[in-house]
Amino acid sequence: MSDGSQNKMSVVQLTILTAVNMMGSGIIMLPTKLAQVGTMSILSWLVTAVGSMCLAYAFAQCGMFSRHGGGMGGYAEYSFGKAGSFMANYTYGVSLLIANIAIAISAVGYAQEFLGISLDSVSVGIWTIITLWLATVLNFGGAKYTGRVSSFTVWGVIIPVVGISVLGWLWFDTDTYVGAWNPHNMQFFDGLTQSIAMTLWAFLGLESACANADAVENPEKNVPKAVLGGTLGAAIVYIASTNVMAGIVPNADLAASSAPFGLAFATMFTPTIGRIVMGLMVMSCFGSLLGWQFTIAQVFKSSADEGYFPQLFAKVTSYDAPIVGMVTITVIQSLLSLMTISDSLYQQFETLVNLAVVTNIIPYLLSMAAIIVIQKAAGRYSAFTTFMAFVGSVYSFYALYSSGFDAMTYGSLVTFFGWTLYGFISDRFDLESAIAWNKSVDEKRQQ
Repeated sequence: MSDGSQNKMSVVQLTILTAVNMMGSGIIMLPTKLAQVGTMSILSWLVTAVGSMCLAYAFAQCGMFSRHGGGMGGYAEYSFGKAGSFMANYTYGVSLLIANIAIAISAVGYAQEFLGISLDSVSVGIWTIITLWLATVLNFGGAKYTGRVSSFTVWGVIIPVVGISVLGWLWFDTDTYVGAWNPHNMQFFDGLTQSIAMTLWAFLGLESACANADAVENPEKNVPKAVLGGTLGAAIVYIASTNVMAGIVPNADLAASSAPFGLAFATMFTPTIGRIVMGLMVMSCFGSLLGWQFTIAQVFKSSADEGYFPQLFAKVTSYDAPIVGMVTITVIQSLLSLMTISDSLYQQFETLVNLAVVTNIIPYLLSMAAIIVIQKAAGRYSAFTTFMAFVGSVYSFYALYSSGFDAMTYGSLVTFFGWTLYGFISDRFDLESAIAWNKSVDEKRQQ
């Protein structure tokens, strides 16, 4: 008799899937940012890799022992109740709203290099909006169609990134790398801090890895292994690819590029090869955007199902696609795209990334803080898991600081606004307990 294990993934398959899910489009603009700091940014990678692995391990444990649905909102509910669950869902939704604009900007940046054209800031904004709407419309076919497209387009980033990580060392020049160590004579801590938020950006999505627990053999043992292995694998590829590029392309050229991987392959081979890589990156970036646009619609839908967001986000078509929610989300993104138009494509990208990181870290912190209750509720407390969650939290606070005071200010305003929004819907969840509390107080006073 079959026990069904033949239809489940092995730990190796889940590890590869976890790494691929993180890679997406997060890396394609990173070499430009890191070049602006210098090759000393490798230290940021090491700090982020350790912090991300701690977060990944803790999330794997949350996924194994939590009995609440709803991802990070469900984790937060263990310690913070419905208010914490709402805040986790709300800030995560806002983070994806912003992050997807950054992904669309990346696609536009590579596309103009691929096509050999130069767009002004307004045109970049317009094409970013068009890209967002195109990704939204293509999602009307539902998750099955989106999954097929994304599973194909992800190779557009895997091939160049893994390729340069392996072959790039043949063109690596030690003098070029060493000369770019600290081109702006930054203090050690400043150099480390300036690139932390961008390196964390590349790992966003690690929290979704535990969603595949039901599809893997011996999940309690293999999911933490896969999450840690996938995060470590992605870290190795990220560190290798960005650092080998710094030894191939002069620092000034890399720092000014809006398509760094295309530039690196053009330097290694020919401009034609570089253009092909740009085309692959555009394909990958758009495929990633397609998947994340559907994901954010699902996040808003699940939040609407919980009663947190307006019910319009919960409506689905016969293809199980929340089209009304998708369109509403894209309208909001279009307005945000107009508000963030900048003369520098990279400056626009960096601003959005920093704000996305700040709002994404809020549900991370809520989830990490709930880890003790989640474990004890399952009767599986581990001091090691608690320690890993604590280290992940410390790293998260450092990433918040590294995002800059502008991003922290705007992110704080967005978060504080969430408490106001929860106040307007809290009667759905807290009214009965509030009435009971008032009644008990009145009874005590009468006694």
